Amino acid sequence: MKERKQHTINRMNELGAKAIPFAFIIDFDFEKPLIFDYHDSSELLWKTPAISNYFPEEFVSDEIQWNIHPVEFQEYEKAFAKVQHHIHNGDTYLLNLTMPTKVETNLSMEEMFHLSDAPYKIWLKNQFVCFSPEIFVRIDNGIISSFPMKGTIDANIDNAEQQILNDEKEVAEHHTIVDLIRNDLSMVATDVKVDRFRYVDRISTNQSDLLQMSSEISGKLPDNYQQSIGTILAQMLPAGSICGAPKPKTIEIIREVEPYKRGYYTGIFGVFDGRNLDSCVLIRYLEQDGDQLNFKSGGGITFLSDCQAEYNELIQKVYVPIA
Repeated sequence: MKERKQHTINRMNELGAKAIPFAFIIDFDFEKPLIFDYHDSSELLWKTPAISNYFPEEFVSDEIQWNIHPVEFQEYEKAFAKVQHHIHNGDTYLLNLTMPTKVETNLSMEEMFHLSDAPYKIWLKNQFVCFSPEIFVRIDNGIISSFPMKGTIDANIDNAEQQILNDEKEVAEHHTIVDLIRNDLSMVATDVKVDRFRYVDRISTNQSDLLQMSSEISGKLPDNYQQSIGTILAQMLPAGSICGAPKPKTIEIIREVEPYKRGYYTGIFGVFDGRNLDSCVLIRYLEQDGDQLNFKSGGGITFLSDCQAEYNELIQKVYVPIA
């Protein structure tokens, strides 16, 4: 696995140095990384806010059926208790706990891809579809920026935006992730700074609208950054917003308490156009497992977290962004 990881890093560096465009997917554990021709749409369809590799198709759908079967609360509660034990033991102070939810729907993954609207959409044939609202990093003429997303609330709640901006748990969690991302960026860039702190976006879904809180952090890369595209990304993985802090120990705990392997979920997808790069975190993610569809979701756990509220948030995030 380590050889495959290093081979992928070297290949990305080589393509970057030659200014050859490519697309890529890197899983959470960096065990099954994939590199694609920028224009190939036979196995992978993708869209970023700026560009896509496919022509939109019209799908006429009947009323969407969407039935979900999340893990039982008792199962989630056991994992939550283990996380709290590690938090009170000082092993971690923020951990992103995730679980799978079985989904029954009358839509295929490809239909969901074409019908949905999200900043980033990815469909990998026979494997997964993802509708990510979260940027991982962007590189624009030598400036690298990251946009960690931490904090979710139902947009229909009275004064929802003020509630999320004033929620003690959400504020503490967001501060932690911003500090972590600043540290991650400082490993690859100079002049790292927070450009925007705790701004709120609205996301429309087939269930209800959500508000999500994000920040923007940026830094300056070396002049020859294109020769090190793979190395730069590898140094920052996994994404801080979907593991926690401190990162190495928190990843150990995640592997202990979660009942499954994340796979491509919470990994990253990105495109390099020959000079600049755009990428997202693979969240809002639905995976094919034989005849079964599993939606993977979760949220950040701190010492202030309430188990029932966190369980509800996990379920709230099981949606397709079809208005």
